Amino acid sequence: MLRLPSGRALVVVALVAAVGLGGCSLLNHKKKPTLAYEERPVGLLYNAGAMRLDQHKWNEAVEYFREVERQHPYSEWARRAILMSAYAHYMANNYTDAISDANQFIQLYPGNVSTPYAYYLKAICYFEQIVDVGRDQAAASEAGEALREVAKRYPYSEYAVDARLKIDMVQDQLAGKEMAIGRYYLRAGDPIAAIGRFKTVVQNYQTTSHAPEALYRLVEVYLTLGLVDEAQRNAAVLGYNYPGDPWYRDAYDLMMSKGYPPAVKPNPHGRRGPHFPFLFGHPDKNTTLAPPTVAAPTVQAAAAASPEPPTPAAPAKPEKPSGFLHGVLGL
Repeated sequence: MLRLPSGRALVVVALVAAVGLGGCSLLNHKKKPTLAYEERPVGLLYNAGAMRLDQHKWNEAVEYFREVERQHPYSEWARRAILMSAYAHYMANNYTDAISDANQFIQLYPGNVSTPYAYYLKAICYFEQIVDVGRDQAAASEAGEALREVAKRYPYSEYAVDARLKIDMVQDQLAGKEMAIGRYYLRAGDPIAAIGRFKTVVQNYQTTSHAPEALYRLVEVYLTLGLVDEAQRNAAVLGYNYPGDPWYRDAYDLMMSKGYPPAVKPNPHGRRGPHFPFLFGHPDKNTTLAPPTVAAPTVQAAAAASPEPPTPAAPAKPEKPSGFLHGVLGL
């Protein structure tokens, strides 16, 4: 006669089944593939990484460049591999790893000819992490500092030219954050707090696209508070600097409706505030400057240039790959 298992037996069976299923899930879990260690000439490893860059296989490229560092740490190609790893991480949107690699290069080789690019790439990583003004702007602040450092350290480089353009975009983003907070205070019925935010834009972000609106908002708030002199002063500043801007036309109409006509009339053909069409959150990597290029090493040349003992020759020398990114970053 068949008997039903007791309560204790059921518990034991359940535990065994759970362990078995857990073991199966662990066995079936796919680990991130890594490059198997095999001692190879530095030229083969570096060229393989460069080829993966041309093929947009960013993670595989990093693996080969890491092998260059691990197997040939005292060769000049190991230094190049650090920055190439940073670039591959950047292209894969792994900004944290890219910044870490760039910092490593800067700390180890502060006077190297490729160090300016390390500073530049680090700044771009921060820049591409900037989000809309409705969220925290910590990345914008870090990007601004990093970009200014590029422009200050290397003012005559091509990296400084791109950095200055992006500094203006970052400033516009930070001004937009102040405006968003100021509008919130207006809606919440706190005009004094709103004035503080709008004044910050006028004083610290005068060259941004938000300056005309900030001046208009000050006119609006001061009229609401009955501070006519302050309203007239800000309307005059807005009319003098941006007579053709729509925000001045609105300020002019507002002042006229209150019986305080400004001295300057709106001019449709007059100067307007700047415009930055860039949309944060959708980075275009095609606008990022590529690393400096140089011919990639051959197996013989790399072995001769390395202070390490020569490694055994490969069975067959592969053909040198071609491509825009192949063999970049000469030091």
